[in-house]
Amino acid sequence: MFQNILLVGLGGFVGSVLRYGTGRLAQRLFDTPLPWGTFAVNILGSFIIGIVLALFEKNMIIDNNLKLLIAVGFCGGFTTFSSFAFENLTALQSGQFLTAALYTAGSLLFGLLAVYVGFSIIKA
Repeated sequence: MFQNILLVGLGGFVGSVLRYGTGRLAQRLFDTPLPWGTFAVNILGSFIIGIVLALFEKNMIIDNNLKLLIAVGFCGGFTTFSSFAFENLTALQSGQFLTAALYTAGSLLFGLLAVYVGFSIIKA
């Protein structure tokens, strides 16, 4: 169990540092109001988790430690959007269209609401 925690922590550390660096670089390259750094890591993280989990599912990656390090740790530190995207893909692939739609809409709506409420509480 402790080894799993270390693997997730190590992957998360690397992912978080790369997320920060990518965000800074993207903002320097594209000086626009759109947060290109966040956009880039969300898409790239989703791509990476898709590859890793597909390789794991096809038994091309059989080491659960590698899955924890990359999919849970790295992708989780790089972007939690990757997990969100994969969970929605899983729901869509299993024909749970309403679940995917509610999860997507609910995450967006309640996420924005939670940020607003948290921000408003402290700002008040």
